[in-house]
Amino acid sequence: GCTSLNVSSNAMPITAPLETNIKADVEVGEKISGKASVTKVLFFTIDNDKEFADGVDYGSNGAAGVGALPFESPVSKAKAAAAFKAIEQSGADIIVAPRYTVETEDFLIFGTTQVTVEGYKGTIKSIK
Repeated sequence: GCTSLNVSSNAMPITAPLETNIKADVEVGEKISGKASVTKVLFFTIDNDKEFADGVDYGSNGAAGVGALPFESPVSKAKAAAAFKAIEQSGADIIVAPRYTVETEDFLIFGTTQVTVEGYKGTIKSIK
């Protein structure tokens, strides 16, 4: 089998090219983290997590995101579950500067993917 390790951070720069009149006041707190793992058998993903954060499928090399059965990306699914856990366990509104560590063991028809997300607790104080 093969084993790989990938550590990544958000691919979007902090100053995203988006114009809006909305201003958010975000308080940045302590470091937070979340972990999740999935198992791949053939093209199917098996996991124990039933709750996921939306919009956490970037960086998966164009593979299908969460909910794109039956060929969903195990990395995308594990990232979304890890992000949900980090937000839920910390009471954060957002994860500031998320960094994902992805560990994959692949044995052709069977494999496991473990994801850890680390970042800072973001609490939205106001939106104007």
